[in-house]
Amino acid sequence: MRVVRSPGPAAASAWPRLSGSRGVGARRRPPAMSEAYFPVGPGLGPEENFLSLEDILMSQEKLPGRVEAALPRLAAVLGKGAGAGQSDGIPEGSKVEIPLWLAKGLYDNKRRILSVELPKIYKEGWRTVFSADANVVDLHKMGPFYYGFGSQLQNFDNPENPEIAQTILQTFIGRFRRIMDSSQNAYNEDTSALVARLDELERALFRAGQKGLNDFQCWEKGQASQITASSLVQNYRKRKFTDMDG
Repeated sequence: MRVVRSPGPAAASAWPRLSGSRGVGARRRPPAMSEAYFPVGPGLGPEENFLSLEDILMSQEKLPGRVEAALPRLAAVLGKGAGAGQSDGIPEGSKVEIPLWLAKGLYDNKRRILSVELPKIYKEGWRTVFSADANVVDLHKMGPFYYGFGSQLQNFDNPENPEIAQTILQTFIGRFRRIMDSSQNAYNEDTSALVARLDELERALFRAGQKGLNDFQCWEKGQASQITASSLVQNYRKRKFTDMDG
């Protein structure tokens, strides 16, 4: 059994000096073991952010493609269970629906392992619809990650990539004003119908607009008389002070 000895008088008298002559009660507190969690935003580009829950979900979206070389031991991964006496691989020439994260890993221009096809919402026919009036499209029904998934398509060599990128940009510009107008004119109302047709990025913008409106209404009513620093600034100061004390 281990015996813990209490500090002697000399050690007790030395402790205030070691702690900055402030006494035991004034000693520096250790940094907090846990801090508030801040959601990580999506990458919004050709490379996703693996710390973002939105990007993780987006990378699970399926991409149509064609196997150009036999893929061993991938039948189960793609939901194509092998029958009795059959190989667990996917033969050359097979049409597949493959998750985006796996398609990016297998895609190689030189070895030609996999060729990908455009999902229908990014094809020329739908690009024409978006250019005519992007506000009439139910983006959530067509694909909840329209902007993020479309940006990821730039990782695959396709002659239509410039047109896809331009359509995504113009769609966002065309829908942005209506989204923000809706968020600013729906105070204390049921907004489920307003956000039902929005992509996940647009829903995040709508929530940001709603929060700004609610904060302004509270300020107008005198319910927000004290101006406080944002949580991001407060946590930055905590980290800064911890580094200085260290």
